Amino acid sequence: MIKIIVALIIALSSTALAAKSIVVLGDSISAAYGIDVNKGWVALLQEKIIHAKQSHRIFNESISGDTTAGGLARLDKVLADYKPDILLLELGANDGLRGLSPLAMKTNLAQIISRTEKTGATVLLLGMRIPPNYGKRYVDMFYQIYPDLAKKMNIILVPFILEDVALVKELMQKDGLHPNDKAQKIIADKIWEYLGSVLGI
Repeated sequence: MIKIIVALIIALSSTALAAKSIVVLGDSISAAYGIDVNKGWVALLQEKIIHAKQSHRIFNESISGDTTAGGLARLDKVLADYKPDILLLELGANDGLRGLSPLAMKTNLAQIISRTEKTGATVLLLGMRIPPNYGKRYVDMFYQIYPDLAKKMNIILVPFILEDVALVKELMQKDGLHPNDKAQKIIADKIWEYLGSVLGI
């Protein structure tokens, strides 16, 4: 009996070690602000992974209101805790909404990408946009950061993840900034197009 229990423990341990991890480093868009976290796009993405019979497990390290500086500050702990194979990087919107320096934002994102890649993980950069009332020059500088970084650092860019959501009133919460529960599947489907290819699906 003892031998069976020991064998089971070893088998379970081996399975746990074989399972790969995906970390989402983001802000309120990924933290499912204002809705049930189990209905957020991160949770829906995990369901897609299970349905595709993949062993990857998603860990959501997203904090509402977080900036690229905040993400960079906690990155080392996140990498140490989860040792991710893939990092979904969804940060920058709060930098833009606060009118912070686009140069500082770009530098922070570049450092997050560089440090993560040094661990051997693959980074997917999730593009974001901000409302046009911040002025065309600032908005253009903000959005261009994502394709510029993706090209320079040779990583996958998922274009604006709220592309089919942000301007549809029925898919947004009353604040006009956060997608509601109806929008989460659309966001998950968009990201899955890119993540699925990385997973070889």
